[in-house]
Amino acid sequence: MAGGYAVRPAGMAGHRLWRRWLDHVRSETARHRREQADLDQPAPGPTEQADDTLLLLVLCCHPSLSPASAVALTLRAVGGLTTRQVAAAYLVPEATMAQRINRARRTIADQGLGAGSARDLGRVLRVLYLIFNEGYHGEVDLAAEAIRLARQLTTAADDPEAIGLLALMLLHHARRASRFAQDGSLVTLEDQDRSLWDTALIAEAVELLQPALATDRLGEFQAQAAIAALHADAPSAQETDWPQIVGWYDELHALTGSPVVALNRAVARGQADGPKAGLRALAAVPDGIPRRTAAQAFLHERAGEPARAAELYGRAAREASNTAERDHLVRQAARLRQPAGQPSAGTSTVSRVEEADG
Repeated sequence: MAGGYAVRPAGMAGHRLWRRWLDHVRSETARHRREQADLDQPAPGPTEQADDTLLLLVLCCHPSLSPASAVALTLRAVGGLTTRQVAAAYLVPEATMAQRINRARRTIADQGLGAGSARDLGRVLRVLYLIFNEGYHGEVDLAAEAIRLARQLTTAADDPEAIGLLALMLLHHARRASRFAQDGSLVTLEDQDRSLWDTALIAEAVELLQPALATDRLGEFQAQAAIAALHADAPSAQETDWPQIVGWYDELHALTGSPVVALNRAVARGQADGPKAGLRALAAVPDGIPRRTAAQAFLHERAGEPARAAELYGRAAREASNTAERDHLVRQAARLRQPAGQPSAGTSTVSRVEEADG
């Protein structure tokens, strides 16, 4: 973290400082939002009072807060959204969100500010990524808001993981226009119209990521961004550099030990080394991991086993956590069950497993 930062004492002094920072950030944020109201994309550039912004983000992501409370408080105190807007974005009543935010403030006031450490920044990064993955609800574009806050954070904290998170967000945001068809159905990464991808955001992300990786302080967001950059760099799905993606998944799994990462790595192995290799890798992923069945279906189809794949797509559809993903998987099952010679409702076989970006 550039220059480090000092955390002030708790108690009434801490509470007064909280109020002063909160008032200042709300004023600055309101001004910033008015200036940027007509822009489609989050605008780059340094922000004023970077140290205060960093400390306020750390406060909002206090270790005593649940992820939901940290998200709500960050959007209210740092993002400058109204309680009504935050409630609408998370589809809860305004009174419920107001109680959540007030409880979070009391928790911080009661427990004190704590001691600053690298873990503080890690919590902030995770909270911002949670906000980003909520996407868009109602009048609030949470993905754009998360990018704006991440830009502020990279100004305040010259840290390669913060930069990696911003690059990852930009790379995913660049594909936003291609993710859903006009009828609202999910379009998988393999079938997305790459002419719709925002090449300026992709270029910015790569420019940010390269020097971050060169610091040799690899973290999980940098590794995820490297994978996303390889997808963005491919002119077509068939030209994707799958062996290099597998290598990055190896790095990411070494950092996290996450079974979700192991699942995505198995899909990538299936692309790089053939479906049988992918299925062998998938066997090490525990049952019950989200989208495991969809990945299994995809690999069995690639292995030339359509009946088994159709059965698994149907099971994956029943396990899906959202309507768009369920409908996509139902279509895949139906496509494989059609009699030979009949026109297909869709030809894509890649599930949403490999994207894993909300």
